[in-house]
Amino acid sequence: MKFSVQGHDIFASTGGKPFDPTLPTLIFVHGAGMDHSVWQQQTRYFAHHGYGVLAVDLPAHGKSGGEPIADVPSLGEWIADAIESVGAGSATVVGHSMGALAALDVAARYSSKIEKIAMLGVAAKMPVHPDLQAAADANDPKAFELIADWGHGARAHRGGNIASGIWLIRSGTRLLERARPGVLANDLAASDAYSNALESAALVHCASLCVLGGKDKMTPVKAAVPLVNALQKVQQTILQESGHMMMLESPGETLDTLIGFLADDAV
Repeated sequence: MKFSVQGHDIFASTGGKPFDPTLPTLIFVHGAGMDHSVWQQQTRYFAHHGYGVLAVDLPAHGKSGGEPIADVPSLGEWIADAIESVGAGSATVVGHSMGALAALDVAARYSSKIEKIAMLGVAAKMPVHPDLQAAADANDPKAFELIADWGHGARAHRGGNIASGIWLIRSGTRLLERARPGVLANDLAASDAYSNALESAALVHCASLCVLGGKDKMTPVKAAVPLVNALQKVQQTILQESGHMMMLESPGETLDTLIGFLADDAV
């Protein structure tokens, strides 16, 4: 599905069914340098169980036009505008990593448009290793390899993809390689610079969910504790064997966790 947000054409996967804005709306927001495809194991279920689903490609990512959004507050504003653009009065936002920070920000500042938020691979602060940022700034393929390495737990390094014959590590590298030059560097810098997570959390009044990876090296569980403590109506799930890319590494567990969180929403 294509639609316009802030003057640019945006692509979103709808989970295999036409998007219906009269249904409870779920917006899935990917992380740095990625696109809608990271949600493929979750979106189809919700699209066939009473939801209007949009797994968006953020501007300059995947099949979307425009330029990359430079900071997390602007990402939050973009999500609010996207909800309005598709004709939905409100939405639940499911975000991963950078997308999780955007979900937090939009819930804090545009509460009337947000039903719930689910944040996967999130932390109160997301510092980016200088070597990774430098590689991304130089458009060095080493950046893709570092993210694929650090972003997956040990089990994913050995295999474990539910799609037979496809290796998660190399699939992640290939996805990042498809990003336009400068997009990954932009996204990493935006995540690193966001320092208002705890202040935003104090302003979030909707129900929230934090899904954390027990083997996550990029946003370890301990780094999420201050954020979880700052949220008012929060659930926390730790997927013990998963790294940072839990929706790919542990797709079934991730889906079950989201189903439980959203159980009362479907029509």
